[in-house]
Amino acid sequence: MMSRTSNAHPLWSSRFAFILAATGSAVGLGNIWKFPYITGENGGGAFVLVYLACILLIGIPVLIAETLLGRRGRQSPVGSMQLLTEQEGTSSWWRLIGWNGVLASFLVLSFYAVIGGWSLVYVGHAATGEFTGADTDAIGALFGGLLSSPWTLLLWHSLFMLLVVFIVARGVRQGLEKAITWLMPLLFVLLLVLVGYAMTTGEFGRGFAFLFFPDFSSLTAEGVLVALGHAAFTLSIGIGVMMAYGSYLPEGVNIPKTALTIALLDVAVALLAGLAIFPVVFAEGLQAGEGPGLIFQTLPLAFGQMPGGGFFGTLFFILLAMAAVTSAISMLEPVVEWLEERKGISRLKGALLGGITIWFVGIGTVLSFNHWAEVYPLAFLPGFDERNLFGIFDFMVSNLMMPLGGLAIALFAGWALRRETLNQELGLEGISHSLFLFVLRFVTPVGVAWVFLYNLFG
Repeated sequence: MMSRTSNAHPLWSSRFAFILAATGSAVGLGNIWKFPYITGENGGGAFVLVYLACILLIGIPVLIAETLLGRRGRQSPVGSMQLLTEQEGTSSWWRLIGWNGVLASFLVLSFYAVIGGWSLVYVGHAATGEFTGADTDAIGALFGGLLSSPWTLLLWHSLFMLLVVFIVARGVRQGLEKAITWLMPLLFVLLLVLVGYAMTTGEFGRGFAFLFFPDFSSLTAEGVLVALGHAAFTLSIGIGVMMAYGSYLPEGVNIPKTALTIALLDVAVALLAGLAIFPVVFAEGLQAGEGPGLIFQTLPLAFGQMPGGGFFGTLFFILLAMAAVTSAISMLEPVVEWLEERKGISRLKGALLGGITIWFVGIGTVLSFNHWAEVYPLAFLPGFDERNLFGIFDFMVSNLMMPLGGLAIALFAGWALRRETLNQELGLEGISHSLFLFVLRFVTPVGVAWVFLYNLFG
């Protein structure tokens, strides 16, 4: 196989390092914040089964495709797509996949860092005992006070971004890989400790049944679409992250097996998070389907009423903060890789320039929770009359850029790449290759397109 590795281009030290890094990107607020509450809203076990099917038929194929495009190009998402369109003799329009990825990761991190800052705040709240004995009004006042104070939000947004920039600036092996090597095992240990704590609540069996015993009468068509959308969101596909990480993947590493391992670890974290959260919620007579407030309002209330809740609540929000950081560093990476490649600047300068610009754009999200909460910049467009700046960014990424990116990646890898290229990168033969190609060409695009159209017109 022809070598495409530049001597100047860094590589992960091993397949295991890539798995940890990619899993760290996938394991974030989506697993520990979003997955539990959307599972609660959509009936539990039946939703989980549909979600697993969506991971298999949509998430994993796009993850494989995006990773192989990154390794094949050995550049930033923009550079890789430019090179591949030239090598494969396809339309230059496919290059938009790279630009979409870099811009999407930029926008996601601008508001993700603000929410990541909340997790840091709540570590302090839990550690100082502010949840202990607090009632619903007191917990609501804590959260409301945080959102209403732009200076507090800005401070924690800044600290979160500073931590992310520091890690990324140190490089692939000394920064990304070293941080992930420490953070991911610790994240799993904390999660298992919290699951052990959930076993002492008296409601672990109910939480287990809620997650693993499907009741299809509670599953709606909208719930199926939510599962489809989250399958793409949770694996960080369609936003350039896996293409950037894939560009550092050594040749000879089996991409399909690696992608399957990443997906399994990602699903394991989501399910463990559910096992850690639902028994605690049920033990206090609270509802699983509390929506986005489950983590920042319902759980603090539950921890505050339980023996040892202060300590384990602190561990939980440390876990949440760590998961947010591992995802955030992956979102900054495509931007920094592009700046290094196109502007010829050092990684340190690239991380600072990218980080400061993202931090500045994030101020718009900070203000969207208070002073600009009712400022709707695109109110003249249908569907945007009640979307502030944060709402616009979230809608653009979640409903437009991410599904379109995933769809384009599946179509490009499935139809535009030569079969020889796919064989070189994937090493699949016979029926396994034919089956993967069928799913990538026909099943995955239909599923992603369905989510995209529903988000726009549903």
